[in-house]
Amino acid sequence: MTIDQLNRLSEADATAAFEQCCGAAQWVERMVYARPYESLAEVIETSDTIWEECDVDDYEEAFTHHPKIGDVESLARKYANTKTWAVGEQKGVEGADLAVIEKLAEGNTTYEEKYGYIFIVNATGKSAGEMLAMLEARMKNDPKDEILVAAGEQNKITRLRLKKLLA
Repeated sequence: MTIDQLNRLSEADATAAFEQCCGAAQWVERMVYARPYESLAEVIETSDTIWEECDVDDYEEAFTHHPKIGDVESLARKYANTKTWAVGEQKGVEGADLAVIEKLAEGNTTYEEKYGYIFIVNATGKSAGEMLAMLEARMKNDPKDEILVAAGEQNKITRLRLKKLLA
């Protein structure tokens, strides 16, 4: 999609397009109403500004729109509108050692029990082992710090998906 095409979408279609990038309703609504955009750089800058103005509830809402790392079944079922992108982003899990996959699954469960939301990481270009190491390191974070780390990872994912949307 081009910037011009994005700018000309109906409100409903623009909402659907932005929902592929981030699941926080406030972020989506503000991105739709910020149109028209002049460039991808302006889209990214606007996105960053809006995300900085979001709060913990918005972050957690966005997190619910992601599958757990390596959870292919939930990708297919719940996340059909972002399935292609999410599968590509989680490519590092493919071919990983079974023990690493199992540790990721266990770590995801422990993380969710501790923080109340799934482990969010910009998985693009990362191996399963790298993601496991990140998960284990982040388990040491205080909940007030971890929500900000997770929100930062969400923003990285959003930026990547905006670039895919406007490729």
